[in-house]
Amino acid sequence: MSNANPNSWTDLLAEGRLPRFALIMLGVWLNAADSLVTATILPSVGADLGGYAYFSWATAGFFVGAILAGASSGRLSEMFGLKRATAVAGVVMAVGCVMSAAAPDVGTFLAGRLVQGLGSGWISGFAMVAIAFLFPERHLARVFAAVTFVWGIATILGPLFGGLVVQLGGWRDVFWLFALQTAVFSAAAPFLLSGEAKATGGPGIPWTQLGVLGLGVAAIAVADLLKIPALSISMVVAGLVILLLVVWIDARARVRLLPLRSGDLTTVCGSGYLAMFALTAASMGFSIYGPPILQQLRGFSPLAAGYAIGAESAAWTIAAMAVAGAAGAWENRWMRIGALCLLASLVILALTMADGHFAWVLLGGSLMGAAFGFSWAFMARQVLAALSDEDRAIGSSAVTAVRQTGAAVGAAISGVAANLVGFSGGLTDASARAAAVWIFVAVIPLALVGVWALFRMTGSARAVSP
Repeated sequence: MSNANPNSWTDLLAEGRLPRFALIMLGVWLNAADSLVTATILPSVGADLGGYAYFSWATAGFFVGAILAGASSGRLSEMFGLKRATAVAGVVMAVGCVMSAAAPDVGTFLAGRLVQGLGSGWISGFAMVAIAFLFPERHLARVFAAVTFVWGIATILGPLFGGLVVQLGGWRDVFWLFALQTAVFSAAAPFLLSGEAKATGGPGIPWTQLGVLGLGVAAIAVADLLKIPALSISMVVAGLVILLLVVWIDARARVRLLPLRSGDLTTVCGSGYLAMFALTAASMGFSIYGPPILQQLRGFSPLAAGYAIGAESAAWTIAAMAVAGAAGAWENRWMRIGALCLLASLVILALTMADGHFAWVLLGGSLMGAAFGFSWAFMARQVLAALSDEDRAIGSSAVTAVRQTGAAVGAAISGVAANLVGFSGGLTDASARAAAVWIFVAVIPLALVGVWALFRMTGSARAVSP
């Protein structure tokens, strides 16, 4: 046993936990830096390969793969063990990076993003399983704080690298770099996860739920490609209904994808997953469409636009570090404050993104990041604490899958809003100015649902394990 203070960083890294911690942080870096760099370079990718109508697919396609992978990671970790499964996840992501780097056309590039999403989803999902199983509950707050810190580092280095590469005319080098990093990650996994629990076989893979989940996300993803407004909106609604069907099927399935009673909003898991989903979805328009809007309307360089959008992640890091030590009633208070910050950020950005003083744009982006900094670690910790032992693997990986599903839905809804006001026809002052309003207005209803769910989670929801 370690003689260190049981709540200290020294104790967290003792007793063989250091290599596990290092692997998780490396995986978080790959996921965070890749997403931030991609947001910065997408305007250059669009100009090189064409296909502005498919703009949001680079993100939505990534998340389709990430959702399916993340949702299945809990069961796969039971079947094959974390060590082997994590190593394979790194290989898959590296292959996707190579596909995007060598893409001769937008179709190949998007296929590469889909494969990257699979690898990244497994990496993220296995990281959550590792946190749930390999760290004592007393260390969860510090582990999540470290995850946030890595995101903060990625916020600084990601846009810097992406912007410099774009200015030198070689956006493809970004993906070659990530292919190399993920190859190193895959090779290191067997050593960094030494001592992890062995495979137990598990009950199998919930193929039916995964198939329906993929269908629902795909329906939402194609909605922003349709030229008829009524049809686009109908596809989004159909996709959301299919996602609800996943929850209904899962509750009656022999092999479950989600923890028991995940659709019950009277439980911490049910209301917590809904809050994660809705709040994440409501935040996606800023990171996807912010860079091209700032470049078009304000004359920003790719590097400057990347750092402007990076204010969201920087604020997330600062806010998370500021409240990491909160306990008791303040956990719930910070979560509620965070949800309200997100709602405020959408209103500010809708009013000022196009023509307002840039300080208001920075404030809106910072409030959006602070919203998750104040709330995310506490939401995840409370959901993990509410899981039964039987559901720990699938419940922890579901945190990642739910967040990524929300991101894909948010990307698609923002894409529908942007394209309906002319963005798919090309990046002009008129299309950028209209999109700057509607990508935020369109997701305010989702934000309201997220606020309601989080207030329920921190209020009347029952913290009982089925």
